[in-house]
Amino acid sequence: MTVAYLGLGTNLGRRVRNLSAARRRLREKGVRIVRQTRVIETEPWGVVDQPRFLNQVLEVEWEGTPRQLLRAAKAVEREGGRTRTRRWGPRVIDVDILRFGNERISDPDLTVPHPRIRERTFVLEGLRELGV
Repeated sequence: MTVAYLGLGTNLGRRVRNLSAARRRLREKGVRIVRQTRVIETEPWGVVDQPRFLNQVLEVEWEGTPRQLLRAAKAVEREGGRTRTRRWGPRVIDVDILRFGNERISDPDLTVPHPRIRERTFVLEGLRELGV
């Protein structure tokens, strides 16, 4: 079992419900949510002409590989109604792998730890809230 940290974000539709549905879908895929931060509202990052986000960080346990967790996260996004438009644009739900145990991965489609952790205040605050 590996301890990982996931970042959730949403700025379209019923945002609180989107986060709740994402947590439920993650559990259905075998992700064990150990702890979760409070939900915070943040300004958009990257593309600023869009609605504000609700964000949350989860501490989870996962029995599979980082790539399997990535597939589960992408499935949660698809099932939640996310469609890819422009990078950093509006989205119904976003699930990012922030950390995966002590692993360091640098592949075109998966970088762990997440490369922009230090640029996103909500992630730093969430990790601090969880004592990481």
